[in-house]
Amino acid sequence: MKKLKFFVNGFLAVTVIFILAGCSNKSEDAPIISKAGGTTNMKIAYVEVDTLLTKYDFWNDLNELMMKKEENIRATLNQKKKELDDDANEFQRKYQNGGFTSQERVQQEQMRLQKKAQDLQALQDRLSNELANENQKNSLQLRDSINAYLKIYNKTHGYSLILSNTGFDNLLYADSAYNITKEIVAGLNKRYSHTAKNK
Repeated sequence: MKKLKFFVNGFLAVTVIFILAGCSNKSEDAPIISKAGGTTNMKIAYVEVDTLLTKYDFWNDLNELMMKKEENIRATLNQKKKELDDDANEFQRKYQNGGFTSQERVQQEQMRLQKKAQDLQALQDRLSNELANENQKNSLQLRDSINAYLKIYNKTHGYSLILSNTGFDNLLYADSAYNITKEIVAGLNKRYSHTAKNK
């Protein structure tokens, strides 16, 4: 169960790094950045990834889908574990009351319960791996979706660099005038809504 929570939380903690190269559409109000040969005007912006992830409909739909899958897996595993516990309790009751006709029969039942426990562990491992693989696939889809949109967005906005900001991980301070998160979220949601309608 802890593995499943770890994978879902890992999925929720995805960070997306946005770095676009290519200088174009120089702006007079762009910050001046020093570089080895002198100075150059660069148009820079940043996206708050935490905000983007909470407001991007595609991400929320994926997240909801993964939560449902995790709940289904948990319900399946809980049902199988209950069946195993019931069988083990029945075995114990029967053994204490002398309900087995021979020691061989006791060993057979113990082996059956052991096999059932091994099968349950194998099922849990398989389902956890499937969930982890799907989380990884979803993370790639999310990254690709955002990167593809940023390339389209940047054709008309001409940023030299778009940074990601997750809490205080990458950007310790930036003027909010360079924050394009709302524009990016609105554009991503519009694009996703259009794609979803055409399916």
